[in-house]
Amino acid sequence: MSAAPVMTPGLPATRRDVWRRRAIIANLVAQIGIVVTGGAVRLTASGLGCSTWPMCEPGAFTPVRHAAATGHSFIEFGNRTLTGVLGVIAVAVAVLVWTNRSRGLGYRRLGLAPLIGVALQAVVGGITVLLHLHPAVVAMHMLISLGLIAASTLLLRREDEGDEAPRALVGPAVVRTGWVLAGVAVVLLCLGVVVTGAGPHGGDEEVAYRFAVDPALMSRVHAAAVWAFCAVLAVMLAALWRTGAPRTARRSGIMLGAVTLAQGLIGYVQYFTGLPALLVGLHMLGAGLLTAALTWFLLTLRSRGQLPSDDAAPAPVEASSAV
Repeated sequence: MSAAPVMTPGLPATRRDVWRRRAIIANLVAQIGIVVTGGAVRLTASGLGCSTWPMCEPGAFTPVRHAAATGHSFIEFGNRTLTGVLGVIAVAVAVLVWTNRSRGLGYRRLGLAPLIGVALQAVVGGITVLLHLHPAVVAMHMLISLGLIAASTLLLRREDEGDEAPRALVGPAVVRTGWVLAGVAVVLLCLGVVVTGAGPHGGDEEVAYRFAVDPALMSRVHAAAVWAFCAVLAVMLAALWRTGAPRTARRSGIMLGAVTLAQGLIGYVQYFTGLPALLVGLHMLGAGLLTAALTWFLLTLRSRGQLPSDDAAPAPVEASSAV
């Protein structure tokens, strides 16, 4: 989604700069990956593979092998272990970003978002198990992950930018259309979570509380939101070409369009083939990629200047607190 670090002309990247950026990229990849592994837990009916939290079984932190044991406990514990790996990455991001004193306070605070989000997700995941996979809590779990993907994408973009006040690179009409696109995206992602919560994949073979709505009706409403998103995106892309917008914005828009079309295709195929687990899992991956692509696209519509040089004084807090 981004090429080599964008540095001030003539200013070489230090080893710390390189590792910070690698950590930020790893965090974004892991945030999307945890959606996939969480989906695998749900789609293999392993949601209650570990019967309690934070322990896996009463008196045991890890799965216990016994006659009645199944592979579900190991799948669920594996997802918890990956959450721990994501936590380590988030700690590294927080330390490397917060200690970068050449940057403004807004950027440095943003570096704490993945760590706070992972801690919140751990608690929500525990509540999900304790409430036996209540669909509303499961939905919240997914939506928080999508929010973290958006925040992680923003952090990656901010890593390559300066700390000046945002300056639009497109006209006011395109900016307003971008806000509409973001609003429609929030609606369609929320509807997608409701559709999944009303479908057959409850996360456990015996305990599978579902949203009390018509899955077919919600699928059609969700599809209508997707078509609305495509229409708004098409209007934006046409405006970008008509007004000669920056190449980066146009390329990002094309990428978003490709992700959207792929996600829509998977959605229709899974609906007409009875929601096979593999396609549902791909659709969940698509939701994460769509969130990242949309966030990146909207961020290419403005500029915050170049990165500060190593010998520049830290930007005043009052002028640099915005993200």
